[in-house]
Amino acid sequence: MARPSKPAAVLETEKKSHRTKAELEHRKQSEAALLSGTPLYEREEVKKNKVAHNEFIRVCELMRSIGKDDALYSSGINTYCQLYAEISDLKEQKNKIIALAEELRIKFDTIVVIEYDDILQFTKQITKLINMQLAISSEIDKKRRLMLAIDKENVMTISAALRSIPKTPEKAENPLIKALAFDEE
Repeated sequence: MARPSKPAAVLETEKKSHRTKAELEHRKQSEAALLSGTPLYEREEVKKNKVAHNEFIRVCELMRSIGKDDALYSSGINTYCQLYAEISDLKEQKNKIIALAEELRIKFDTIVVIEYDDILQFTKQITKLINMQLAISSEIDKKRRLMLAIDKENVMTISAALRSIPKTPEKAENPLIKALAFDEE
C-alpha cells in the first residue's frame, strides 16, 4: 500500500522534496480547496461554560497551528469541549462524594457504643455513596469514549482530505500529440 502524500507545508519545511514548484503550488491550492475558509466558531453554550471555553481556546490554537482552523470542524470541537466540561463537573461531584464518605466513616469510628441499628444505617449510607461513585465513574467513561470518537473522527477527516489530493497534478494533454492523433472511426 502506498504511503499517503505529505501536506504542502511539511514538504516546504523539509526542503527535500522531489516535487516541482508547480506540483507544490497545485498541492497547496488543493489543500486550501478542502477548507471552507471560515474560522472555527464557538457555540454560545460553550462560551458560557468556563471549562468548555478554555478547552475550546486550547483546541482552536492547536488547530490553527496545523492550518486546520476551519468551521468544518466546529461542531465536533464544540461537542468535544462540552463533554470535557461535563467530565470536569462529574469529577467534582465524585470528589465530593468521596469526601462525604470519608466524613461518614470518621463519624462512625467516633461512636463509642455501636448498636445494630447504627451499623445498619452506616452500611446503607456507605453503600449508597459507593454506588453513586460507581455511577459517576461509569458516566465519565461513557463521555471519554465519546471524546475519543470525536478525536478519531477529526483526525480521520483531516487525513482523508489530505489523501484525496493526488501526489502529482493531472498532466495536461500535449496539444501536438492531440493534433497528430488519428481518429479510429
